Amino acid sequence: MTKKEDFQEALEYLYSLTDYSLMRNLRFSEEKFDLERMRALLAACAQPQRAYPVIHVAGTKGKGSTSVLIASALQAAGYRVGLYTSPHLLAYGERIQVNRQAIEEDELAALVMELRPVAERIGQITKFELTTAAAFLHFARQAVDVAVIEVGLGGRLDATNVVEPLVSVITSVSYDHMNVLGHSLTAIAGEKAGIIKPGRPVILAPQKEEALEAIEAIAAQQGAPLTLVGREVRFAGLVQSHSLDGQALYVWGAEQQAQMDAFLDGKAGWQPLKLHLALLGEHQVQNAATAYAALREVGRQGLVIEDDAIAAGFAAARWPGRFELLRREPPVLLDSAHNRDSALRLRLALDDYFPNRPVVMLFGVSTDKDVAGMFAELMPRVGWVVATEAGTQRAMAADELVALAHRFGRPAWAQPQVESALSLALHLAEQEQALLLITGSIFLVADAWRAWQTHAAHGIGALKQ
Repeated sequence: MTKKEDFQEALEYLYSLTDYSLMRNLRFSEEKFDLERMRALLAACAQPQRAYPVIHVAGTKGKGSTSVLIASALQAAGYRVGLYTSPHLLAYGERIQVNRQAIEEDELAALVMELRPVAERIGQITKFELTTAAAFLHFARQAVDVAVIEVGLGGRLDATNVVEPLVSVITSVSYDHMNVLGHSLTAIAGEKAGIIKPGRPVILAPQKEEALEAIEAIAAQQGAPLTLVGREVRFAGLVQSHSLDGQALYVWGAEQQAQMDAFLDGKAGWQPLKLHLALLGEHQVQNAATAYAALREVGRQGLVIEDDAIAAGFAAARWPGRFELLRREPPVLLDSAHNRDSALRLRLALDDYFPNRPVVMLFGVSTDKDVAGMFAELMPRVGWVVATEAGTQRAMAADELVALAHRFGRPAWAQPQVESALSLALHLAEQEQALLLITGSIFLVADAWRAWQTHAAHGIGALKQ
């Protein structure tokens, strides 16, 4: 077989495995989410996850961006860095990267087929478990110095939760995957905090009080020293540096507050660390502060990383599909907001970067999401809705989205095919001199990105064919 055929066979095998992320009405249980399967799989591979130190990142929002920032800074410091994230945007191999280079298709195919007989012998191995094992094995064989591992779902029973991390990181916790993780912030936070290991340091992003109390209690039970961003590590976004080209923030420790006070009073001498980001949105300032706190802790654990490397890595970090501007004028914006909290953050970012600009929204989402909650946050800024369906079996019907948009008093059109939906949305945006916002599930963002490339190369007529 050709390399392409090998890769296709490997993907077909992966997609034949159980994928709990596609299941509705599923609750976490040790029976379904059994870490013993994962441990057996890794034991058969000589425990590749133990070959390098790990930074483990969980959370509802921001865990991908935070992981990318950490990995980029470590790479800038001269380390060879593995990065494992999910889901992918365009290609499956994006999930497994070394120094931000996705695994080659033939390498991924070889790993999957190498693991297949072991997985079949163990039985009931899931797609995510096999992919995670492939990532761990790839990083070991690539001799990475450190790996940044993003949790797939939850934390406590996630397949990645077999690592013994240098540091555990928990980003913002909010309501998402409630059918799996629970219907209270306490329950959801408890699942996320399941990555906390006895005695291992924890970095915690700012949280709502309910989530904070739950995570602090679990950290205390585990004897895990906890650093809360905003308390022990402080930060502030800089309004004067804020534009579509990027933004900046100051970070400093609580022990440096007197020096920060003097700096703010205009006294010469000490200055806080200033970090520049290409990532847009106020929420990325919080993610950057969380990543900085994690890197500072990593330094205490023996991986030397200077502030100039952190600054260089943060400035270079990119995370496609997250408040990504495809065109400045008239603006076309992609964002994979997929729950109510992220929709609120998206609306605030629209108010921030595009005040008073009317918005046409191209929207598609999975059926397990809080669509009414997302619409409640977004509709104050949205004038028109084009509803579509991304290429996934979980996609909500475009007609249902139109009916919901009408309940919010917005004109809406159903175009199930993403290419046709993009064509209509572009026409409406140009007619109304509006910003075109493409948002909802990451599946829609990926399909729309591909359709946009067709439009950019051949014009809007190509989308209508």
